[in-house]
Amino acid sequence: MNFEIPHSLKEEHEELHTELSEATRAGGAIGEAAKGVARVLHEHFLKEEEYAMPPLGLLSMLAQGKVTPEMKEVVKMTDRLKAELPEMLEEHKAIATALKILTNVAKKENEMKYVHFAEKLVLHAKTEEEVLYPASLLVGEYIKMKL
Repeated sequence: MNFEIPHSLKEEHEELHTELSEATRAGGAIGEAAKGVARVLHEHFLKEEEYAMPPLGLLSMLAQGKVTPEMKEVVKMTDRLKAELPEMLEEHKAIATALKILTNVAKKENEMKYVHFAEKLVLHAKTEEEVLYPASLLVGEYIKMKL
């Protein structure tokens, strides 16, 4: 079974990636600060797209009471997320630190679009911590329980 990241989440990740890419090309202190964000964010995004977010694609089916034996494969992803969650949360702290640097530089240079980008990415990380990661873990636990 193919586990798809919900389209809205995939689009949000792509938008954040595009905005960060633009910031890295800004040059000067903003570009350097954005490159610092990119260094800590890239591998983290890859992990999320590999095993943290695909289980969320099952939420609508599970909410309708549809559980199939093929869904058991997603448990590998959610078990990995559970095991690596402390590391992922530490990565969020490193990302937040890099974003604080970007925010300070952007404010100093009066480039508010980069301040807004940083704020958006901080909110995205909080949403992951408070909603997406727990929901993904619950998908795995629910499937274990049902199968």
